[in-house]
Amino acid sequence: MQRLRTNARTVRGGGRMTVAAVRPPVPLVDLAEQHATLHDEILSAWSRILRAGEFASGREVAAFEGEFANACEARHCVAVSTGTDALVLALRALGTRSRSRVIVPANTFVASAEAVKLVGAVPVLVDCDPLTRTVSIEAVEREFRLRGATGIIAVHLYGHPADMDALAEIASAYGGWIIEDAAQAHLARYRGSRVGALARIGCFSFYSSKNLGATGEGGAVTTNDAALADVVRALRHHGQRERNRHELVGCNARLTELTAAALRIKLRRLHAWTSERRRVAARYAAALEGAQGIRLPHTAEWAEPVWHLFAVEVDHRDSVRARLAEMGVATGVHYPTPIHLQPAYTHLGHGVGTFPAAERSSARVLSVPMFPELRDEQVDQVAESLRAATEDGW
Repeated sequence: MQRLRTNARTVRGGGRMTVAAVRPPVPLVDLAEQHATLHDEILSAWSRILRAGEFASGREVAAFEGEFANACEARHCVAVSTGTDALVLALRALGTRSRSRVIVPANTFVASAEAVKLVGAVPVLVDCDPLTRTVSIEAVEREFRLRGATGIIAVHLYGHPADMDALAEIASAYGGWIIEDAAQAHLARYRGSRVGALARIGCFSFYSSKNLGATGEGGAVTTNDAALADVVRALRHHGQRERNRHELVGCNARLTELTAAALRIKLRRLHAWTSERRRVAARYAAALEGAQGIRLPHTAEWAEPVWHLFAVEVDHRDSVRARLAEMGVATGVHYPTPIHLQPAYTHLGHGVGTFPAAERSSARVLSVPMFPELRDEQVDQVAESLRAATEDGW
């Protein structure tokens, strides 16, 4: 493939070719640019809330729940304070008990396993599929068959859905349930259906950098089961379905009106933002096709990912990342240490080499800039810089 054109100077030093950073830097995400166009609309909504004096579990939250359920093609949505709370309340609503065994992929953000521990259950870590990097179907089946489990947390990693049909077949065969961890997968589809409504219950995060990001923190539980939704609503509000009658031991996990109002405004743009993420991903894929030393993300034939991250894999990841920083390209690593090697989870007894696919991915994965406002010339700049950083000197 012909090298992309660049305005950067190519210089030689110490036997290495570098692309001089003469162009503006490219951030990993740019929330300020996104919010600049929404500033007045959000402030107007917040002013309305301040005048009304209703700050929690009011009309904005109720309206957002209906709109987000619609977007997910689910019957019910319960808005909560964080994505982690969504997982904890989902586990509790499903009746997860102390020492229940819940399967979690080793290569995910720690909250997936953390939620299991927070309800007193045992996270049963398994390896990932080397291509999609979502949970390995073979590993899940083997765990159920040999040792048994109560359920599975299926993480739609980086915005790419897990293989839900295969997981559902296993869960059904062994009497288990599935929670969708869709924290990174707002509007993603699996075989034409939206994630978040594919299993008993789905969990979303609205952390500020997510595809649908709050002005701070936020989360949601989605489900087609009215009884489950009712339990989650009670749990998030100190276990009460009616004021001063506490039927369950709950907690305070309510979403604020201010946050819900901003999320409603942003939700109206989410389809357009998702299209732009797909534009960016397609341009990266075309620009980096056949590039030496770069493994591009794999999209399964049944998946319509939403590209929360564009995570490539490279050898000498940390050196490549340092070179990109020199060239003005910001990057991230999601995630550098799999859960079984984190200090808080060493008690599970898994050492280096236990989950080879997860460990290999964690050593090589590199997230390049990905957000809807990325311009074509910025994508080209990142791709050219990444090619140079991986080809130079190895």
